[in-house]
Amino acid sequence: MKTHHYILITTVLFVILFYEQDLGLNLGILGVLYTVLTFFKTNEKNKTLTFNILTATSILSGFAFAWYGDFSSFIAVASSLLLLGYKSRNRKMKPLFLIPVFVVNGFTSICRIFNFDAWLPKKNVSGLWQKILAFILIPLVLLSVFCGIYAAGSDHFAAFFTDYELDINLWQVFCLTVSGFVIAFNYWNYAVERLIYKTHHVLDNDFQEKDRIQKATYSFLDLDAERMSGIISFLLLNILLGFFIITYNYEQFYETLKTPAQLSEETHERVGAVIMSIIMAILVIMFYFKSGFNFDPKAGTMKILAKIWIFLNAILVLSAGAKNYEYIINYGFTYKRLGVFAFLLLSLTGLVLTFIKIQKKKRNAFLFNTMAWYLYGTILACSYINWGSFITSRNRERKDFVITYHFDSVNFSEGALLKYANEKKDRQLKKNVLQKINKEKSRTFLSGILYYKTLKD
Repeated sequence: MKTHHYILITTVLFVILFYEQDLGLNLGILGVLYTVLTFFKTNEKNKTLTFNILTATSILSGFAFAWYGDFSSFIAVASSLLLLGYKSRNRKMKPLFLIPVFVVNGFTSICRIFNFDAWLPKKNVSGLWQKILAFILIPLVLLSVFCGIYAAGSDHFAAFFTDYELDINLWQVFCLTVSGFVIAFNYWNYAVERLIYKTHHVLDNDFQEKDRIQKATYSFLDLDAERMSGIISFLLLNILLGFFIITYNYEQFYETLKTPAQLSEETHERVGAVIMSIIMAILVIMFYFKSGFNFDPKAGTMKILAKIWIFLNAILVLSAGAKNYEYIINYGFTYKRLGVFAFLLLSLTGLVLTFIKIQKKKRNAFLFNTMAWYLYGTILACSYINWGSFITSRNRERKDFVITYHFDSVNFSEGALLKYANEKKDRQLKKNVLQKINKEKSRTFLSGILYYKTLKD
């Protein structure tokens, strides 16, 4: 099949799945269908290990949205399909260029849609398709547009259409067709600008031969002075960070106990300071090890000091993680407290990658390229796992379990709440939970969420 066939098929599927439906199982089905069609459309040379992994994660993301239908699973579906379509076009393209490519295509799609010669077949490959397009589709589109214009200008003319009751919402069909076509067109027929291809080497992970030449970064600072500046800077920063770790841990673990509100505020403030410290640490290392110093035989001391600084920052991350864990032990699980662990884990990953960058003499782009994949993995973890059920299941064992919070603010906690209601013989809670479940079960099949469909009363 050609590109225009894929655009037509997915547009029709979009209308069928979303007509008179809310967002739910239909988007999951559409995501899986897009994935399967992309797999068959992609050339064999582009079916690399990365592409095959993205195919699997795209299908799993489609199932995740069909099961949960929440925002995190939506982001997982969207990012998985965009990465899959991106890698299907060019296996060497870096993921960081994904956003500018699709943003540019979003703004230029209107012009590219009307450039028919670029995406429609230039010769008659099928007489049937040509006749359908020329004799049916184009006249129907023109007729629909002008009927709408004339109906807006004449009540009697509009009465010819309004007096007849059709069981089809033509306006919704039209809007869905346009939306589905725009999505399909930008997915199957996106363009990568020449500028991106020309600048693609900027995000290469490894240095080229010309980058190995020893030269000063600034004209006013020679190579020896810059090297000594790095040694002095890392030495002082190590001393400063050592003192900070001592005071940080003393404040966290040895000062007098505070109220839950004060402890919550201070924990998030300190975690924010830790994350900012990690980001600044990585940026400083990127500044000094951006090119020449990676291959400088005299930069051994600076490399050792930089690695020590990475190690001390890792200790700082582990200290913050220990405090957050203590906070959870005392006051229970919440989304924010789990989110703190996620941020700290990403920070620790960034430090490990920075160490690898220095050790393996990688470019700064290596950090961005690799962290992009770890961020994508975090999105998948957030969408595949029922964190709401995990939070409720763990917290319901506590004496200070707050039912209203887990009922109103924790998503997909109904299964765990039903178990709690049965254990405590709380009839009112069970009634409220069942009402919520039955309300979700009453939605139509394509608008439904499989999580609620599979819950037993």
